[in-house]
Amino acid sequence: MLEIKKYAAIDIGSNAIRLLISNVIIDKDKEPQFKKSSLVRVPIRLGADAFVSGTISSDNINRMVDAMKAFNLLMKVHGVEKYKACATSAMREASNGVEIVEEIFEKTGIKIDVIDGKKEAAIIFSTDLSELIESDQSYLYVDVGGGSTEFTIFSKGRIINSKSFKMGTVRLMNNSKPENKIIFKEVQNWIEEHTKSIKKISLIGSGGNINKLFKMSGRTIGKPISYIYLNAQYQFLKKMSYKERISELSLNPDRADVIIPATKIYLSAMKWTGARKIFVPKIGLSDGIIKSLYYKKL
Repeated sequence: MLEIKKYAAIDIGSNAIRLLISNVIIDKDKEPQFKKSSLVRVPIRLGADAFVSGTISSDNINRMVDAMKAFNLLMKVHGVEKYKACATSAMREASNGVEIVEEIFEKTGIKIDVIDGKKEAAIIFSTDLSELIESDQSYLYVDVGGGSTEFTIFSKGRIINSKSFKMGTVRLMNNSKPENKIIFKEVQNWIEEHTKSIKKISLIGSGGNINKLFKMSGRTIGKPISYIYLNAQYQFLKKMSYKERISELSLNPDRADVIIPATKIYLSAMKWTGARKIFVPKIGLSDGIIKSLYYKKL
């Protein structure tokens, strides 16, 4: 007997807030299928507040409240039976983060969990990531967000090491050059130390920016992007102005700026590991939340 459930995930990131609604198709004696029904993304850049002033502004608090009210209505219209809302680094670091969570719950009924980097990575790993990993190969998984980047090393089918760094796209744009140089060096040391014994390694990239770069490449699903292509694209994007990236490449205004530091992070990780290709499975926190809800891990 076929059964269809509707679950929703709210991802409150540093660069944007997303609502993912998915159909979970359950058929007897078969693995459940997770099909995206709706994805709404609103460009509320919390990191621009949290990483500069240390607090979320009243304007962005009001925008968050409005977004949660809208998400609540959308979930009702779709007939969502279960949801989970998770906030990441910007809300973790904001001094008024706890108050905002309470205010949003009071005004919208949406309960938000502020999760740490380790929890964020664990949720993402509950996606189909394991299906992409060849048991005899080695990978560095890189998830670039607005406030932080999670790195996980896989070798021969198992996790070797994992670490979250405060090296997100929004944060990098607001930091000084010396600050960014220090964090890049810290990440480089960690990656080189933990991959030095691995002879051949590939990257797996996740996050909105690498998904956009993959789409721009015209590659078919499952095919990797080469280091040469990604570097050429990086140089091309850097030469364009912010306005040109919006008008000529049709990038969203809140994507046109962060795509530069994001590409630099992926390229740097490839350089430090010697990886020549990066796979882009288009998975993220929202997908992980949906699966975790179904398997009752959240």
